[in-house]
Amino acid sequence: MTARILRPSIIIAIFLIASAIGSSPLQYRVCASKPSASESSPGNQASPMQAWIRLETTKGTIRLLIFQGWSPHGFERFLTLVKQNYYDNSPIFRVIAGKWAQFGINGDPKISQAWRARPIPDDPRVESNVRGTVFFAFKDPNGRTTQVVINLRDNSETFDKEPFVPIGKVIEGMNVADALYSDYGEQSGGGIRAGKQDPLFKEGNDYLKRNFPKLDYITKATVKRVVAY
Repeated sequence: MTARILRPSIIIAIFLIASAIGSSPLQYRVCASKPSASESSPGNQASPMQAWIRLETTKGTIRLLIFQGWSPHGFERFLTLVKQNYYDNSPIFRVIAGKWAQFGINGDPKISQAWRARPIPDDPRVESNVRGTVFFAFKDPNGRTTQVVINLRDNSETFDKEPFVPIGKVIEGMNVADALYSDYGEQSGGGIRAGKQDPLFKEGNDYLKRNFPKLDYITKATVKRVVAY
């Protein structure tokens, strides 16, 4: 009996509300509640990734944050190398105080020579080579392999023209990077373009420890976290 009495009153109330606000606002609210294509199918649009990397060195810890959106090929190569322990026990063989610090030749010649022949395609430069950014060194187009440089100052005026393409930045430990042993300068390997790296690829850490015993090393490189951003 109660249901029969309430039903007509409910119908009347709905009719009065609809008449008062009009059909358009009601329709808008219904449409606005529908999810967008990306929300309903989140897997359809892949987000770029970012990764936190920990470099434990003989001078202390350096933490990096690298971005897939800055350099897709560079991001994947660096992440792969870290995961495969390529940078473990590797020398930071070229440090020019107040300018840059370079590493990325494995201490085992068999490993370094194998990766030396596996370059990645170039990426267009997205970010500038300001202090704290890191990039892959190269000599020829599409020639990046394993060697990475930390900018110890703003090198954008010259490096952006090359272009050296930053893959990420130091988020902690720039004081450690600044303190890396630098007195050997270019003598302990130099850059790729100087043509003085053959002894490192032939003899590895044995050559460096014999001739340049004060160099600092990356003792362990670790991927701490990889997430979309």
